[in-house]
Amino acid sequence: MYNLILAIFCSVAVSILLKVARKKNIVIEQAITFNYITAISLCYFLLKPDFQGLGFTEFFVQNENRWIFISLGILLPCVFIFMSKAVEFAGIVRSDAAQRLSLFLPIIAAFVIFNETLSQSKLSGVILAFIGLFCLLSKPSEQRAVNFKGILALVSVWFGYGIIDILFKQVSKSGGAFPTTLFIAFSLAACVMFIYLLLKKTQWRVASFIGGIILGVLNFFNILFYIKAHQSFGTNPTLVFAGMNIGVICLGTITGALIFKEKISKINGIGIMFSLTAIFCLYYLDKILA
Repeated sequence: MYNLILAIFCSVAVSILLKVARKKNIVIEQAITFNYITAISLCYFLLKPDFQGLGFTEFFVQNENRWIFISLGILLPCVFIFMSKAVEFAGIVRSDAAQRLSLFLPIIAAFVIFNETLSQSKLSGVILAFIGLFCLLSKPSEQRAVNFKGILALVSVWFGYGIIDILFKQVSKSGGAFPTTLFIAFSLAACVMFIYLLLKKTQWRVASFIGGIILGVLNFFNILFYIKAHQSFGTNPTLVFAGMNIGVICLGTITGALIFKEKISKINGIGIMFSLTAIFCLYYLDKILA
């Protein structure tokens, strides 16, 4: 459980950094790019991926995990671009909701793809998790209408984050081979972001480089602990999928109130209670009844 808790803390720390980034003259796109460079370095020195005997053909043609790191390498940077477009065309409230409600996809995958057994306690936990999520996402509605570009961006955010969660679960199943998969995924993601910024003819900033290093450290450990949490709860991916999403938004809501003086409404408070009850059903109650 501690891996999941650490992943939640790292994810919220990433959100805090991104929130204060613009005030510190940090260009988010550049920080994300340097974040992948940092993640590549940490992956290489800490996880020590094994490339012995792997040439281009063996790795990109014969490797059965190639579709995972190629998909992650493309989706990780692209979902960030989708998110920025969603915020631009549909607003931050709707964009945040689309990201969190992407939980629907990995929950379905847990039972359809990963063959998790649907017990009564898990079903109750999933229902409570979504009720809590809706309550926590309840914020003053944005008045502007959403055009086609906004709808497309929101769907892309919802689909992108959901697929990424599923892919990380697949990475966790590769056992000791996951460092190599992560290294290649981060490398491809860095290439995609550098090409994107070069096409935009961005003006590089030192602040973005420093911010990117900090972001890379937090993001790397967020992903690492998330994968380890999936490995710890190999037969209970629903707990990790739901726990990560509602844990992040619960802690994020509390952090927003304490640090940024954001108000927690009564319905947000109810959402926290529903979310904690959902975790109890998914982990403790399911363990008791097993």
